Amino acid sequence: MITLTQLEYIVAVDTFRHFGRAAEHCFITQPTLSMQIKKLEEDLEVVIFDRSKQPLIPTDVGKRIIEQSRIVLQESEKVNNIVKDHKNLISGELKIGIIPTLAPYLLPLFIGNYKRKYPNILIKVEELTTENIVDHLQRDLLDVGILVTPLKEDRINERPIFYEEMMLYMHKDHPLHNKTEVRVKDISVPEIWLLSDGHCFRHQVINLCSFKGASNVNLPFHFEAGSLETLMNIIDKEGGITLIPELAAVDMSTERSLHVRAFDDVTPLREVSLVYSRHFAKNKLIELLWREIVNSMPQSLLNKDRGTIVDWK
Repeated sequence: MITLTQLEYIVAVDTFRHFGRAAEHCFITQPTLSMQIKKLEEDLEVVIFDRSKQPLIPTDVGKRIIEQSRIVLQESEKVNNIVKDHKNLISGELKIGIIPTLAPYLLPLFIGNYKRKYPNILIKVEELTTENIVDHLQRDLLDVGILVTPLKEDRINERPIFYEEMMLYMHKDHPLHNKTEVRVKDISVPEIWLLSDGHCFRHQVINLCSFKGASNVNLPFHFEAGSLETLMNIIDKEGGITLIPELAAVDMSTERSLHVRAFDDVTPLREVSLVYSRHFAKNKLIELLWREIVNSMPQSLLNKDRGTIVDWK
């Protein structure tokens, strides 16, 4: 008979792709974990993992069994959550992934209040790219992600939170600085600095201004940036322009804010959402997190109709 414990073991091995690390995660010895998985394979008369590959991978039928196992485990967790809701208990662990272009500006607005209101929630936050957040969600290494949508992923739920404007940041001597009106077409220039590939904000900028990325010959050096703050610091010293999200300008110094401009012909927006597995069991914690972030936002950022959402995929 299949047990929930056996399902937990095969999910752990699939997550870590290593028997030793999976055993550590499950707080058991590796021989015990291996024996239980072998017994499950014998009972089902199938091979779940191809042990000849390094790192090991699931077989075709193993992938289907593991996917269903994740659903079963998540559904079983809902029983505990029903009891917690009945007793009005708000507790548990919440593992959050957040993209780098949101983390420094958004986290300080809500994370402290969320923890103070719900001290029995153990919060773990990790800064990751969108691709890694989606991967971690699908392997149960994260409970929820905070990132830019739409993702258009079949097994991921998206719950929009707010809509922030994409704005122009420029050096004080750049020709656009003193221009009466700045239009989107004006930023398709060789001196635009971009984040490195893998950042969704980079792709939004490219989609917005149809910039091809190969003609930035006017930059003083090639730089694969992972931080908007780094880009702005370089622009302050070396010149050029870039785009920043609206939250990056909220607590900006008065001097630096003089170099920020909105576009006059369009209001480009990026949609920020909570994302989580379709079979996610910690719905109460997600609801409270969503509500806390919404309450920390200026009302204007909650209005989807104030501009046009820019896709990044």
